Amino acid sequence: MDLPVIGIDVSKSDLTIAVHPSGESWTSATTAAALDVLVTRLTALRPTLIVLEATGGYETATAAACAGAGLRVAVVNPRQVRAYGQARNRLAKTDALDARLIAEFGAQVQPPARALPDAATQALAALVARRRQLLDMLGAEQRRLAQATTTPVRRDLRTHIRWLERRLGEVDDDLTGAIQASPIWRVQENLLQSVPGIGPTTARTLLAELPELGQLDRRRIAALVGVAPFNRDSGTRRGHRAIWGGRASVRSALYMAALVASRHNPLLRPFYQRLRQAGKPPKVALVALMRKLLTILNAMARDQQPWKPTPA
Repeated sequence: MDLPVIGIDVSKSDLTIAVHPSGESWTSATTAAALDVLVTRLTALRPTLIVLEATGGYETATAAACAGAGLRVAVVNPRQVRAYGQARNRLAKTDALDARLIAEFGAQVQPPARALPDAATQALAALVARRRQLLDMLGAEQRRLAQATTTPVRRDLRTHIRWLERRLGEVDDDLTGAIQASPIWRVQENLLQSVPGIGPTTARTLLAELPELGQLDRRRIAALVGVAPFNRDSGTRRGHRAIWGGRASVRSALYMAALVASRHNPLLRPFYQRLRQAGKPPKVALVALMRKLLTILNAMARDQQPWKPTPA
């Protein structure tokens, strides 16, 4: 009998586990003690793969517990599983059915298992995400201040804005401390920032949220981030190429870096200008620049070589 594939449907407080092809199913809590029991039971099954959907972070503890026990884990996009279910005419939805569908998807599609970030990288990613949240809140409060008309509301908004600015500074200090405490991260941050256009925010986002940088080829890293355009062709029709999917936070950081590089990077500025002169719309040229910048950063991280501008 083939070794099983495990599908786990994750919620905030409960897990529903299904085994393919046996059909065995059970539920588990998400407490630390329950996860220990679950990992022991899963290890005894000797699965070839454990598949979970990305659920806004709720899957992290379960995936980390399984990976820590040496089990192969794949965290997949829920859209992929949903499309697979629609193709198989699986339209009903319960936690148990979802877990079975995830297990079957894992067995048929065999999504790649990737190493999960270690605890330090997860902590750094949490700080980077918190900084992004604070910036979002700060921007929202500043927009509200511009529209506020009464004195009490404006005073309250200014007080909150000052608090958010202090917290943002404290998180930046925490990020700097975390980077400086790690010799590896310190070297990698300096390496990435040697590229004109890459500042501390982009470098730290890449360190925390793209640990695969330097470990994949240029096509796979571009697809992982979501800067690889997809064809939209049918018959003689040639549709508009567009990017989608990938890691939105990394893509946003690369967008800002590419915007700066298009103006100030001696290698990438001419590349961007040539695309614009060839008739490419600004956003299309900027996405191409993002992909070229990511390719350069990936090669630098792979070879551990700092920025060396060469003709584009």
